[in-house]
Amino acid sequence: MNLIVPAVILIVITAVAIAALLFVRRTAPDGGYFNDGDRAAGFFGVLATGFAVLLGFIVFLAFASHDQSRTGAETEALLIAQQYETAQFLPADVRAELGGQLICYGRYVVHGEWPLMEDGDLNDEVNPWGIALFQSLQGVEPDSSSEQSAYDKWLDQTSDREQARQDRAHGAEGIIPITLWVVLFLGAAMIFVFMLFFADSGERAVVQALLIGSVTSVIVATLLLINALDNPFHTGVGGLRPVAMERTLDILEVQLADLGERAPLPCSEDGEAF
Repeated sequence: MNLIVPAVILIVITAVAIAALLFVRRTAPDGGYFNDGDRAAGFFGVLATGFAVLLGFIVFLAFASHDQSRTGAETEALLIAQQYETAQFLPADVRAELGGQLICYGRYVVHGEWPLMEDGDLNDEVNPWGIALFQSLQGVEPDSSSEQSAYDKWLDQTSDREQARQDRAHGAEGIIPITLWVVLFLGAAMIFVFMLFFADSGERAVVQALLIGSVTSVIVATLLLINALDNPFHTGVGGLRPVAMERTLDILEVQLADLGERAPLPCSEDGEAF
């Protein structure tokens, strides 16, 4: 989502709200529909406060999920780099194989999993290179103490990488249930209807337009923010991108050249197995 779409939505809904109030204002009595404006304002304050508290809670929930996905992606990328270093202390016959599979794992995250997360279609999909790494390690029998230490470290890093992947994928399908969205839109609709009864033919039109326009803009902007935080994987402004994994892959490519590992990788640039 780019900035144009939410800006258009914000402008259109605000314009509709202003037009609706000005239309009601044409037949509204001087002083508004309420005999006691202070009492009506008190009721409106209770309604608006309850809605604001709910909005604040959901914004916090959505931001926490967004941050968890971002942190998971960065941690997963870091663990890939660390596992590549750990692989250099494992038996020589599996070092190159594990290193190549780690690079393919990262490529598949960038070119395979990320588009699925943007479309909300990741579901229970697994990274095939995670399985390949497990299978490659099954036949490893560490001999020296350094190999045994590296083997144990590799297993710990694998568990941490899997947890980081779960954190990254956590926000791919959104975490705010449909019931909360229903309550949010219902609350916004109630505030909108309530404000229409504040239409006052004795007050200037520009003042009336400012009142409902400002309230509507804030509510719509907040709902758009919640939607953006609840769907963090997109190509627009504020969307999570696989920057950390791409940076890790660049580093691994340099390390691969420095270590003299010239064996061809078992995957394409997109992480697909040959």
